[in-house]
Amino acid sequence: MIWHAAAAWLPEGLASDVTLEEKDGRFAVVAPATHPAPGATRLPGVVFPGLANAHSHAFHRALRGRTHGARGTFWTWRSLMYSVAQRLDPDTYLALARATYAEMALSGVTTVGEFHYLHHGAGGRPYSDPNAMGAAVVQAAAEAGVRLTLLDTCYLSGGLAYDGHLALAPAQLCFADAGAEEWAERASRIPPASHLVTGAAIHSVRAVPAEALGRVAEAAAGRPLHLHLSEQQVENNACTAYYGASPAHLCERHGVLGPSTTAVHATHVSASDIASLASSGTAACLCPTTERDLADGTGPARQLADAGVPLCLGSDQHAVVDLLAEAQALEMDERAVSGERARFPIADLVTALTVTGHGRLGWPDAGLLRAGARADLVAVRLDTVRTAGVEPGQAVLVAGAGDVDTVVIEGRTVVAGGRHALGDAGRLLAEAIDPLWADL
Repeated sequence: MIWHAAAAWLPEGLASDVTLEEKDGRFAVVAPATHPAPGATRLPGVVFPGLANAHSHAFHRALRGRTHGARGTFWTWRSLMYSVAQRLDPDTYLALARATYAEMALSGVTTVGEFHYLHHGAGGRPYSDPNAMGAAVVQAAAEAGVRLTLLDTCYLSGGLAYDGHLALAPAQLCFADAGAEEWAERASRIPPASHLVTGAAIHSVRAVPAEALGRVAEAAAGRPLHLHLSEQQVENNACTAYYGASPAHLCERHGVLGPSTTAVHATHVSASDIASLASSGTAACLCPTTERDLADGTGPARQLADAGVPLCLGSDQHAVVDLLAEAQALEMDERAVSGERARFPIADLVTALTVTGHGRLGWPDAGLLRAGARADLVAVRLDTVRTAGVEPGQAVLVAGAGDVDTVVIEGRTVVAGGRHALGDAGRLLAEAIDPLWADL
């Protein structure tokens, strides 16, 4: 397959008149300043590498438009999330995750990092296949045409108070394993697939006691390891009171931080925490639309980047599924708190959306338009009501999911003309979500 783009983001920056040729799922040729080859497919607008959604909870998509008008905090939102979790089984989760991943593909996402902690049935009832819910997610990604990093998550306790960890509440039993060894044994039995990288996750220092942190890190050795870190100040205060250390320093103490590790949110990290993340090679995944929606706060994105912490982006609870919007929010939140514009160079935003996210999900050969990389591309139109008149080099700051025209993943066209290969993704979402709220 051969494509031609009037403008495309190459590793060196924005280039004009780019020919992209695919063979066996990889780019064989990426050549700027070229004329269209005979028979080449002309791509509209500006072409980006595939986008990586580095932090997803697919089942949270069912909460969109059901929780936003309620007063409260993250902690009150969480009770509704628990209610939905207990209504899902492998079949209904397959339908929900497939539709959610299709929505992501429509926004230009080619790889998803699924922070997967919904393991069991209501009340903690195990399925005959203990990884049935994970298998549903893996199948959903395959059917939606996206790659998946399944970050199987260790979840052991019900929270953390100033005087120690809490027992699991009944609603949390569907997330939990009996211990770190039991989690590791179950997670080790996830079968391989060509579109799958299997990683690991620590839900948080609230849900994984300190004595189990090192075991999870050991089991994840050589694979992506993600964790929610300092998402709320309440978590920081409890961790400091009980362990005498911030969540970041507690994780550092137990060998969790490192070049394969990604700290999700990092909203309330201190300068000392940032130094530990940077010196260990740990990345940060920011989820600005979720952090806003849940009133969690605005993280120190510029300070993290200045310290050398690699940044990537995720849509988390999917109040918004639009990775371009996440990049815009990263920049605009910085403007709001700093009083300055252009806090992040546009090229850095593209890197966070593409190559960094893919690398932190275990796909280092994706997220780049260059020969030898996986043949992923996203064409964003420059003739819509949002993008008409926009310079190609500034499209990432104004375009959105609705402007994505074409998405190719390893040479296969998954989205064409703004329509997913599965058909009407809105209908698929409604069919998956509406029954979950039938009598709530």
